[in-house]
Amino acid sequence: MRTIVVMAARETTMLVLGAVMLFEPVNGYQIRRELLSWGVEDWAHLNPGSVYSMLAGQAKQGHLIRYDIPDGKRTVAVYTSTAKGRRDFADQVKSALITVDPLSTLSVHTALTLVALLPRALYQEALQIRLAELDRIMADYASMANGDWPHVPDHIAPLMQGRMLSMRTEQAWVRGYLKQIEAGEFGFAGEPMSWQMADDDPGHEMDADRERYRKFIDGTALSGRA
Repeated sequence: MRTIVVMAARETTMLVLGAVMLFEPVNGYQIRRELLSWGVEDWAHLNPGSVYSMLAGQAKQGHLIRYDIPDGKRTVAVYTSTAKGRRDFADQVKSALITVDPLSTLSVHTALTLVALLPRALYQEALQIRLAELDRIMADYASMANGDWPHVPDHIAPLMQGRMLSMRTEQAWVRGYLKQIEAGEFGFAGEPMSWQMADDDPGHEMDADRERYRKFIDGTALSGRA
């Protein structure tokens, strides 16, 4: 249970921090809508209703800054990332890329959804480490899969064989992904985007809000009210 909680915390932290970094300054509703469009409730164990509390929690930890910005007759909570938050995000992504869990690839898949935020070289280096870690774990599993370990029930060997098969498949997938990265595919941080939003994507509607938010934030900073 503890492992599941830790993994879920890493994945949701990456998603929330990453979404803010992609669209900042951005309000909580926009983050929730964007994450819903990624289908996170289906594959990342992230309850969309908890996004607001997660944003508040990340602000308390110093990973985000919250600005309460007037918007007509209401006030909107708007977030930007901090240097500390960006460092933590990069650390979380690298950890997800190099850490092999034979029972789940959810963390690495989450990290790979956010390649636009970090340099290409980071992903290349981390995925090479992941390949080496897969080799190490598979070597540890080999004797158990062959039934060579004493005092281990016979029914465990087929389970290890299944995990070995999954890891061999993952190795092939990681090698293929690395070839694509080395060939210049995808758009990493500092590079042109390799895709374009559809004309009806809600992301276009965020541009006007973002500009208003920036003006407010710049104004509070200049007046010393940041």
